[in-house]
Amino acid sequence: MRLSTQEDAGALIRSASELYVDDPVAMEVLSDLDRRLREPLRLALAGMVKAGKSTLLNAMLGEQLAPTDAGECTRVVTWYRYSATPTVTMHPHEGPPRRMPIRRDDGHLVLDLGEVAAEDVAWIDVGWPSTGLRSMILIDTPGIASLSRDVSARSTDFLTPDTEPSSADAIIYLMRHMHASDLKFLESFRDTAAGASQTVNAVAVLSRADEIGSGRIDSMLSAGKVARRYEKDGDLSSLSLGVVPVAGLLAESARTLREDEFAAFCELAELDRASREKLMVSADRFTRPSDLTTLPIDVRRALLGRFGIFGVRLASALIRGGARDSTQLSEQLVQQSGLNELQQFIREQFRTRAGALKVRGVLDALEVLLRERPLAGTDDIRGGIERIYASAHTLRELSLLSRARAAGLPLGKTDARTAERIIGGDGTSATARLGLDETATPAEQRQRLDELLVHWRTLSQSPLAERATVEAARVVIRSLDEIASELGSAVLTGAADVVPAGRPLQGAAEGAEQQGDERESPLREEHLPDQGPVVAHRDDLQ
Repeated sequence: MRLSTQEDAGALIRSASELYVDDPVAMEVLSDLDRRLREPLRLALAGMVKAGKSTLLNAMLGEQLAPTDAGECTRVVTWYRYSATPTVTMHPHEGPPRRMPIRRDDGHLVLDLGEVAAEDVAWIDVGWPSTGLRSMILIDTPGIASLSRDVSARSTDFLTPDTEPSSADAIIYLMRHMHASDLKFLESFRDTAAGASQTVNAVAVLSRADEIGSGRIDSMLSAGKVARRYEKDGDLSSLSLGVVPVAGLLAESARTLREDEFAAFCELAELDRASREKLMVSADRFTRPSDLTTLPIDVRRALLGRFGIFGVRLASALIRGGARDSTQLSEQLVQQSGLNELQQFIREQFRTRAGALKVRGVLDALEVLLRERPLAGTDDIRGGIERIYASAHTLRELSLLSRARAAGLPLGKTDARTAERIIGGDGTSATARLGLDETATPAEQRQRLDELLVHWRTLSQSPLAERATVEAARVVIRSLDEIASELGSAVLTGAADVVPAGRPLQGAAEGAEQQGDERESPLREEHLPDQGPVVAHRDDLQ
């Protein structure tokens, strides 16, 4: 029985452990790699200072865990992982890990370093019984381009180390506007997180999106237009799978909405239109003494601090529109914040590829270990790394997708866009890959699948097609074969089994997966003299 890619990688780590058993440094590295394979996806949040990283992390968890003030702990890399019981552990640069007290203040988790300076702490590990942490580990990082060089270095050293792959499998990069420093960091992350393959494994978030429209009710529409413009930017599109606008403060507060806040919003919603507009014309006016409302100033200040002027305006509008209780209001505010779109993006682009992203990071790190601590008898391990890269189709998809975003594919414009979609550029579900609505029936999916297979098989066998085009087409065909396997379609696979246009497809889906793994030849750099490598064969990644 064939082993999965993760099982193959795990076997290589065990083999390496037998060889390096007398090397404590190497054994520590291998132990970390083995744990990384078995852990959930590691998703890091990064961005400049005040981009809203901790606020977004809290919104994703639906709980105020990450500190959002300017305290010492916001200057330290902090991991949040699932644990049945709450634990907080400090890992200093020198000395053993230390347990930290668990304390909450007004619902917030307090991370107190005590007498330890932030620069002496390597990272903090928070274990918490949150269901949102069962499927991924969230990593909060200090601000990049901070006025403090040391603070900025902690993020760059962790996410883009000089001599080894990044510890993060994927990244959410928050930016208020697109700056050259944003592009520089994302490029560095791509190169270190995915090794020489330069896989695109980042999503850009247009954070504090409500501020783009000055807190108006239609602010998120304005932010959406800006995000779409950024997505089309050539530099950013090669570094990020997409750009999602999110009002992080609103998302965090909406998921932790309290009954007293709902009651306050109801009182604001009951004001006549003229009074509401005068009171909410600006944040400053909203917190001034006023005879327009009976809400105390301290209550209004608390609402403004938690929701922002955009959230205050939106909440009162939603209540007037029919939100009858705090649960409905919370759900509608979250929906308007953009958080749902971001979480869907993470599910479709990262969590469905978690295994491949982890394997890539582990293999890259294992190769660094073999290179930096050479040892006799490691040829089989090197060969195993080559074999995984040559046979794992998901890794080929990731590399081809990166090629599509960075330099384009050796295909016509329409075929290039279709190929990018089929290999997962718009999501990894069968309907997304086929370009169909989610409600498409199995019969409709099979019909579209047959049409696409005929087209791409014909293209791959055209005597006029260049070698680079043929190789790219083979990756697309393999992706279609896997969809066929999912749907239970009876189709043949392999570039040699060409079906002329107009003829029905025959065969068995069982053969598709086996032939795709065993017969598909890896793409090599010499096949793309002007385009660069398009799949993750290890020879192409040097």
